[in-house]
Amino acid sequence: MEIGNRIKSCRADVGMSQDDLAARIYVSRQTISSWENNKTYPDVQSLLLLSETFDVSVDSLIKGDVEAMTKTVDSDVRTMKRLGNVMLVFLILTALACGWFTFQVAVWDWPLEHAIPTIVIALVMWGISMFAAIWVDRIKKQHDLITYKEILSYWRGEPVDRDTERGRRERAIPSWMKTVRTIGWIIIALAVGAAFGFCVSGAIATLFG
Repeated sequence: MEIGNRIKSCRADVGMSQDDLAARIYVSRQTISSWENNKTYPDVQSLLLLSETFDVSVDSLIKGDVEAMTKTVDSDVRTMKRLGNVMLVFLILTALACGWFTFQVAVWDWPLEHAIPTIVIALVMWGISMFAAIWVDRIKKQHDLITYKEILSYWRGEPVDRDTERGRRERAIPSWMKTVRTIGWIIIALAVGAAFGFCVSGAIATLFG
């Protein structure tokens, strides 16, 4: 693959840093670095912006690399779709396992230690779904996909428009703040899940008790 070298060479020719180019293309500096090291490849929209920025044709940027780029992008799209299905299936299985645990404890009045295998199964299912989610998140970061619209466009093989108000706002948020926000959402999700489980348990106990 030579596209990474071409991007790096063109950037040097116009005297731009990776940060400068990232601002012009509406991606992160890490994405520019990833392109230049041939770890990931620009999508159609980014290629158009690169050609405008460097005043060169798209053909000159991707010359000889089209087939390899297409295979890589198609592979990542297929992987995201499969992982999305895995995540959904195992989240449903996790919910079913939690419901079965509630039934065992609230309806059959099992001692908690007897229902431990069900808890373990639920945790394993949840762990698999989280592993799939982390894998998807890594692919999103590699291709600098932040908003739902960007992810959907990439999923459909359409040009990804990163020059949106929400996209610019999300990219301006520091990494540490995104981490804090993610942890906050996890805590909220756990609290909501616990409350839902408690309500379901009470309802089942009332119906069958």
